[in-house]
Amino acid sequence: MQRPPLDAEQLQRSVVESPELAFFSGVDVVESTGSTNTDLIARAAEPGADHVVLLAETQLHGRGRHARTWVSPPRSQIAMSLLVRLPGVDPAALAWLSLLTGIAVVDALRTTAGVVADLKWPNDVLIDDRKVAGILAEVATGGAEPAVVVGIGLNVSLTDSELPVPYATSLILAGAKETDRTVLVRSLLAEFARRFTAWRDAGWATNDLAAAYRERCATIGMLVRAELPGGQRLTGIAEDIDDAGRLIIGDQAVSAADVTHVRAAR
Repeated sequence: MQRPPLDAEQLQRSVVESPELAFFSGVDVVESTGSTNTDLIARAAEPGADHVVLLAETQLHGRGRHARTWVSPPRSQIAMSLLVRLPGVDPAALAWLSLLTGIAVVDALRTTAGVVADLKWPNDVLIDDRKVAGILAEVATGGAEPAVVVGIGLNVSLTDSELPVPYATSLILAGAKETDRTVLVRSLLAEFARRFTAWRDAGWATNDLAAAYRERCATIGMLVRAELPGGQRLTGIAEDIDDAGRLIIGDQAVSAADVTHVRAAR
């Protein structure tokens, strides 16, 4: 299968010429790296480093939540990290950045790739209940102006035999109308910039963000099984998310768990 490279020049030019991408200060594309998140966390210490994008054609040590590895053949996915600073944000609201990113990915896939994408709490992106993308946000620096790196791993052209786990999928397997990674990156960045700017301009209030998340979250209303830290297990109906972005299962708020959809409860 032919897998063309990302058009780095087009992406860099778009940041300068396209109003919807003017939010970003720069886009770098590298052939290979250990982890784009790790690289941008290191850059967060540089004065003025903000709104930076890093993409890799392949990651040697890509990772997801709970330190899981995320590896794929070169040029078969989008491996991208964004570095942003959030001046004046309540530290308790930082978790919303990964949820915001999930909303942006879903909207980009729906509009540009033409697939019916949804969210599984907290930020797995699903097509037909199979994972097509994952998101990992990591705090790089704290203080009054915290810097956060958020990574996106999106399966684009993986075949059945290349999928990392049986419950995964890719855009090509889902019949997406658009699989050009450069086009998809532009869409992802535009949606992220729009959502982040609105959140910042609202003084980091989460009301609108929470409403948008609920509309796209397939977990709410489902019977779910949550594997909690310490080996505990909780099964019940996912009722809602709260103001902190935690999942409400029955009468219990869950902030960190592996959640499995058991069946629809609506």
